[in-house]
Amino acid sequence: MNDADALRQRLHDAGVHTLLVQFADVHGTPKGKLVPLAHLATVLEAGAGFAGPSIWGTGLARTGPRSEYLARGDAATLQPLPWQPGVARIVGDGVVDGRPFDACPRQVLRRALARLAERGWRLEVGIEPEFFLLKRLPGGGYAPLDDHDRLDKPSYDLKSLARAQPLLHDLRTWLEACGLDVTQVDHEDAHGQYELNFTHADALVAADRLMLFKLAAQAAAEKHGAVFSLMPKPFADQPGSGMHFHVSLWAGDHCLFDAERAGDDLSPLGRHFVAGVLAHAPALCALAAPTVNSYKRLAVYDSITGTTWAPVWVAHGPNNRTALVRTLRGRFEWRLPDASANPYLALAGLIAAGLDGVDRALDPGPACHDDLYALDTVGHAALALPRLPTDLARAVDALEADGVVGAALGETLAHEFARLKRAEWQAYAQQVTPWELARYAERF
Repeated sequence: MNDADALRQRLHDAGVHTLLVQFADVHGTPKGKLVPLAHLATVLEAGAGFAGPSIWGTGLARTGPRSEYLARGDAATLQPLPWQPGVARIVGDGVVDGRPFDACPRQVLRRALARLAERGWRLEVGIEPEFFLLKRLPGGGYAPLDDHDRLDKPSYDLKSLARAQPLLHDLRTWLEACGLDVTQVDHEDAHGQYELNFTHADALVAADRLMLFKLAAQAAAEKHGAVFSLMPKPFADQPGSGMHFHVSLWAGDHCLFDAERAGDDLSPLGRHFVAGVLAHAPALCALAAPTVNSYKRLAVYDSITGTTWAPVWVAHGPNNRTALVRTLRGRFEWRLPDASANPYLALAGLIAAGLDGVDRALDPGPACHDDLYALDTVGHAALALPRLPTDLARAVDALEADGVVGAALGETLAHEFARLKRAEWQAYAQQVTPWELARYAERF
């Protein structure tokens, strides 16, 4: 019996009869198909087949050998799904015409991690997804699932948390059954908004787990009659959903970001890495905040809670949640990504930017200790901090002008990403909104 046969037999003995072969498209949406367990060897050796042009961001032809997209299964990701008895997920790497597909988001992250591995380094990441639990309204639109979730400052609200407990408990227990160590679940700073945290892991594993979280959360929401939403900012007067990355760099068991001097958060190498992240922040914005709606989170506005928790200025500071990069002992928190970000692409861009900072020994500048939300115009002028792009079009402009981050994506994906995002912006720009009608229809 070969390895594939032995693995198939173990899965069969565990009650698995079907494989869910899953990959991620350019938007970070889980895609895939069901394959009978009997064909496990084919999935591992060749991959499950898909029509390439039917997948967002591939740019593949409709005919010929480069029209077929294969998702080659990574056996290390095989995991029975508690919410789909008899089904086991396996994550696939994109393969086209017999070669790793350069525009597969997971392959993009693999290339970035290979650059670290050449130096004997690996990236550990803890991803913190925030999300909304909503309900559809009869006349269209959405509202928080819990009608009683109305506090002016809803963070850590135990009453709403208790009402959502049946759904959240299913989500937590399913993730724990899949091997994730869930560390906390809380009500966040907007109505209907929650956060679930699990422990950090190797960057590729962390991204795969985030995709598993999406599948589990969607299933839990459907079971309980809710809508699971990763929309960055569904409510204009409330904070949006971030997806913060806690990042550390390792060589074996040694954390390369550990400070060498008392009183410092990061080592010199860590500071160089952060400097690269700051230097490439405009381009990274396109990957970490990839929707039109994202830029309604990354803005200065009045929130019912008094705080947005989203970065606006390119800055770093010790335990400073108003900065783009919050530095901590031996790691940093990248606060730019929102809940709609594709984790594979965001991480690949982050690595490319950080390595550029290391290779050029960039200085991140002085740490920011100010509450950036509290400063007035004069205060911000004194700090002279750059601002992040204010809309998706400007972020895509920055991405196309940034050779470092663009190279990390590769020529195919960089082109497809920019093309799709420009089309998204154009479609948005052509809309006439209710706000415009109310403001202008009878004004003149």
